[in-house]
Amino acid sequence: MAKRLIPSFKRILVEKIIPPSKTNSGILLPEKTPKLNSGKVVAVGPGAWDRNGKFIPVNLKEGDTVLLPEYGGIEVKLGEKEYHLYRDDDILGTLHD
Repeated sequence: MAKRLIPSFKRILVEKIIPPSKTNSGILLPEKTPKLNSGKVVAVGPGAWDRNGKFIPVNLKEGDTVLLPEYGGIEVKLGEKEYHLYRDDDILGTLHD
């Protein structure tokens, strides 16, 4: 049975996007290529209340591609897959095509 994690409060579960090390034709790409630290949002928490009692929902949704900080997040392993748990405030932005 596969486990599913629903983050608490303003937390976001992200699966990091790993850039390919080979092209489709089999050419190896050098490791020193600049990589973008990005990920795909897998699950989001409901949000949290501020000091005045106002509910603030998370501003991201499942499926969003986000820019992640270089450091931070908590590594979570569910089954064979690795994910990272971030606070909503730690996400640097969303990426669009």
